[in-house]
Amino acid sequence: MDKERRQIIIASSLTAAGVHGLARADVPKVQSLDDALRWLDKIEKAESVKTTGAWPLVAVLEHLSQSIEMSVQGFPQPKSALFQATVGAAAFGVFKWRKRMSHSLDDPIPGAQALTMQGEWKAAASRLRAAVVMFSAHTGPLKPHFAYGDLSKADFALAHSFHIANHQDEIVVA
Repeated sequence: MDKERRQIIIASSLTAAGVHGLARADVPKVQSLDDALRWLDKIEKAESVKTTGAWPLVAVLEHLSQSIEMSVQGFPQPKSALFQATVGAAAFGVFKWRKRMSHSLDDPIPGAQALTMQGEWKAAASRLRAAVVMFSAHTGPLKPHFAYGDLSKADFALAHSFHIANHQDEIVVA
């Protein structure tokens, strides 16, 4: 079975699971890009910030920045148009309906620049802040999401908010 067909089957299963209520019922911490900026304020002032997942905080913040930047600049390796129009659109529809995203938190964006796996995270937080501000101010056309395809600006803002909130599940702020 080829990789894309396997991904379609896995994504279809996850989408079906979400529709049947198997997902967590808690509300994401970030629900808008304005919330994301307030969350960045909080982590930048915190005494301690760490991740519980596979990636260090610098990598998580870079990954979130890449996603937002690529919605304006373009994603390097999009899924097929068929995937975007079917499984990708269905997955985003479920996330939108649930008001939260769930995805593998250690999968990089296909074709994206390698993430920094060690070092200071504050520059990555500044990059994420700049990406949110850039996206919010952008008035031109947006590029199709690598998996979900064409999204309106409002839907892209939701996708970015859901994405940040999902990664917050592995970020501990003290």
